[in-house]
Amino acid sequence: MLPDLERLIQLQDIESRAAVASKAIAEAPGRIAALDALLQAATAALAAAKQALATNQTTRRSIDNDLIAAQQRQNKYKEQIMAVKTNEQLHAMQHQIKAVDDEIGQHEERVLVSMMEVDEINATIKKAEAALKAAQAKVAAERSAIETDVKHQHTVVAECNAAREKTVAALENKGVIDTFQRIAKVRGTAVARAEG
Repeated sequence: MLPDLERLIQLQDIESRAAVASKAIAEAPGRIAALDALLQAATAALAAAKQALATNQTTRRSIDNDLIAAQQRQNKYKEQIMAVKTNEQLHAMQHQIKAVDDEIGQHEERVLVSMMEVDEINATIKKAEAALKAAQAKVAAERSAIETDVKHQHTVVAECNAAREKTVAALENKGVIDTFQRIAKVRGTAVARAEG
């Protein structure tokens, strides 16, 4: 029985190595999915920054159109001021010109704010592009490492299966393997070292 016990200990070692390798193979898709999520987050951040730039440009065009319209009204009022005949009309025209001047000032201020936002957005885009490039490099390296590890683990599983068949064939008492498998199925480990 002692040689069979030694073979069962070897078999337990083989089963343990195979279980570790199988677990690593099973976890690989989850690790790859996490890498893909990292890459998607970096891509989404870049897309959001580019969308913010597009929105800012659309808003800026709208502000520019409003500014041009206000400047045209101001020019029209300045031309009409020459045609007024009474002080009352003059004061009314001056009041309208002042209101348009205030409106032009507000539009020009909005243009400046928009220009400052564009600078911030461009800086954000550059950071997002750098982060995306770094994420792509990291994902490529880690994905390659995971795939290499999976290949290695498949080799380990194949070696363990071959060693298992060889060890099982060498057992003198074939009933021991049934007991081993039953215990391993329930407990996970069929043979354990008892020390002390």
